[in-house]
Amino acid sequence: MKKLESIGKKRVELEEIEKFYSCKTYQELYGCIEKLIRHKEIKPIQRSGLNGKVPALYKRYHVCKEERDYTTYKEELQYKLSPIMTLDYYIQHLDKYEEDRDVLMKLSKYLQQRPQDEETLSMNERSFQIWGREKYLQKEGGVSLLKKVGLTLDDLNIYETTVPLAYYVHHKNIPQNILIIENKDTFYSMRRHLLMGNESICKVPIGTLIYGAGKQVVKAFETFIDLAEPHIQYEHNKLLYFGDLDYEGIGIYESLIGSSKMVKEITVFKEGYEAMLRKYEHLNIHLPFTKEKQNVVKGEHFMKVFDCNIQEQMQSILEEGYYIPQEILNRLDF
Repeated sequence: MKKLESIGKKRVELEEIEKFYSCKTYQELYGCIEKLIRHKEIKPIQRSGLNGKVPALYKRYHVCKEERDYTTYKEELQYKLSPIMTLDYYIQHLDKYEEDRDVLMKLSKYLQQRPQDEETLSMNERSFQIWGREKYLQKEGGVSLLKKVGLTLDDLNIYETTVPLAYYVHHKNIPQNILIIENKDTFYSMRRHLLMGNESICKVPIGTLIYGAGKQVVKAFETFIDLAEPHIQYEHNKLLYFGDLDYEGIGIYESLIGSSKMVKEITVFKEGYEAMLRKYEHLNIHLPFTKEKQNVVKGEHFMKVFDCNIQEQMQSILEEGYYIPQEILNRLDF
């Protein structure tokens, strides 16, 4: 006999039970109700009243949840799974453990068997290694599962993958200046400038250009540095950042120096920003309005690179709601 519990409701009408069990006669329905009550699968709701038939039946019923024996699962949680996991949540919610048991057993097996010198893998690679599903961590609830057992992605020895940064190596001499550029057009113009035999941009010698692709650079840069060619990783290189003169561009720089392993070597490409201001003054043009939904940032690290007059000029432009895009400069200005 199929379980009324599968209907997914706490209370049911008499007619719903009749339909669920396909009772053809009232006598058959009465026998079905008696059996369900005897087996403690339903309980009459007396205030619903009787249906007025003989023999009478109540009009509504509580659906009783089947009492499950979870002794085996509780012992499994206490003694068989990896002690690295915090299992209090599942001990208190054994029905949830029954639902997640398969993925938890696979996670436990991985934690118990992994070697001490385990190789760091990407999220999708580790996900497939543990569960045989490469998207389980990223899109199928794996991160939520880890939180329930007190673990993080770091506990699985995972490195984060990002969209690769494009870069142009002009030369491999070390030490060198490496320029990170926010916008694509400026990257290509500067690349073209160097390809034409020039060694400097705004009078600063440049060995490598990196296209940061806006905010993407904040997440991608550490991975890029870790995996880049030796001459880019060289510890005495000087890293320079150059973006739009707006709150977003300044915010990208502030985020970069706040997250990168190489904080001390990342500085503002002062000469580029000063060239933008000089050209703006020379052209005497109306600047575009700041793009919508930008967070106002003080940019303390950014601003301190410049002298007081330049700082005041920049603050005035920003506070009046304008910005200067990198594209104000072209190859002829470098």
